[in-house]
Amino acid sequence: MGTIVFFIFAILAIAAAWGVVTSKNIVHSAFYLALSFSGVAVLYVLMNADFLAAVQLLVYTGAVSIMVVFAVMLTLRGDVCDSNPENRKAGWGALISALVFVVIALVIYTNPDWRVLASPWTSGGTAQDLSLLMLTQYMIPFEAAAVLLTVALAGAVILAKGVKGNK
Repeated sequence: MGTIVFFIFAILAIAAAWGVVTSKNIVHSAFYLALSFSGVAVLYVLMNADFLAAVQLLVYTGAVSIMVVFAVMLTLRGDVCDSNPENRKAGWGALISALVFVVIALVIYTNPDWRVLASPWTSGGTAQDLSLLMLTQYMIPFEAAAVLLTVALAGAVILAKGVKGNK
């Protein structure tokens, strides 16, 4: 039964990601992105990574998707239906994507150090273990990421609002 659920949600996540790329309406693309994030969260649950699934739902599906929708609605000028015109070079994009996939697969296949470990990691992994690591050993990178995200948000607001030059 788990295999069937996996394939259903894997196909859902991939189809929603395809919808993000091919949709001509940018608001629909944002909603497809939220659907794709939700499918990935279910895949995390199937891998017994409940904390990652919760973070995926709260941060990506909730916060990032809603932020994208608000950013689109606040900055969009004109008709929404014409907001994401068709790309004429989709064939080149597919070819380059396939080549990058083949190169990465060859590198991973030929390098034994990059392969997935045969046995699962058994030392920790709960929310308490992660929080202790983030607030003790990795405190500085955690705070640096918080400052970087705050500066990026302020920059996005300034770019969306527009800066009037002093004359």
